Amino acid sequence: LTFFSLPSTFLQNEEIEAMAAIYGEEWCVIDDCAKIFCIRISDDIDDPKWTLCLQVMLPNEYPGTAPPIYQLNAPWLKGQERADLSNSLEEIYIQNIGESILYLWVEKIRDVLIQKSQMTEPGPDIKKKTEEEDVECEEDLILACQPETPVKALDFEISENQTEIEELPPIDHGIPITDRRSTFQAHLAPVVCPKQVVKMVLAKLYENKKIASATHNIYAYRIYCEDKQTFLQDCEDDGETAAGGRLLHLMEILNVRNVMVVVSRWYGGILLGPDRFKHINNCARNILVERNYTSSP
Repeated sequence: LTFFSLPSTFLQNEEIEAMAAIYGEEWCVIDDCAKIFCIRISDDIDDPKWTLCLQVMLPNEYPGTAPPIYQLNAPWLKGQERADLSNSLEEIYIQNIGESILYLWVEKIRDVLIQKSQMTEPGPDIKKKTEEEDVECEEDLILACQPETPVKALDFEISENQTEIEELPPIDHGIPITDRRSTFQAHLAPVVCPKQVVKMVLAKLYENKKIASATHNIYAYRIYCEDKQTFLQDCEDDGETAAGGRLLHLMEILNVRNVMVVVSRWYGGILLGPDRFKHINNCARNILVERNYTSSP
């Protein structure tokens, strides 16, 4: 009787299909070729109090002789709590060497979140870190995942008594720029009302799982007020320090008006230094030129 071992590629593909079927919207493909995935895990899907993003990269040797490369992303997960959870995941791997373990990892994390939710602690105060400040990210080969419900982070509120209901403007997407595993992509929408429409554009973009899982979604907008002959403008770094201000400065230099630009950045694990600002602005400039918001070459 002869036994044949299944190749890693077959086992990986089988596991990936199963995970996508089981977790649906919680499962996000970041880079199919590099086998990088993000799983958003909550204590309660309908009313989440604690959420954690598990990013995994499947090496060629997994599941046979190597574990997944992973990163746990949650602003509240620090110190001993992070160490304990990492130890639990590594223990699961050791107990199941050669087996597919992503499902076991996800459910273990969910158990930890449920236990945490049953305690009297308040929910986390989500504050994103910039890439250069997050030392733990420097050696990771996988992307960071954005915290849950990012639209809630916006500073402004929509009045319940608002009489005018603005329509969602068309949203265009630029050509991505990739450098050392980081990817940048710009999105553009015409805007004439900052509060309602800006929020609508962001909400629509976040419906896309890949955009929602970006490490940063930096944005800026400029709206020309005819009656006052002045500009209403604002920007958001989304954890990438000074990126929003630089993006808005570019839009001022190009003298664009009545437009909003969002630049998504998926961090690839290698620090880019100042080059990241160059890519953010190049993405924005390219889409502004393509959509005829500026005559700049």
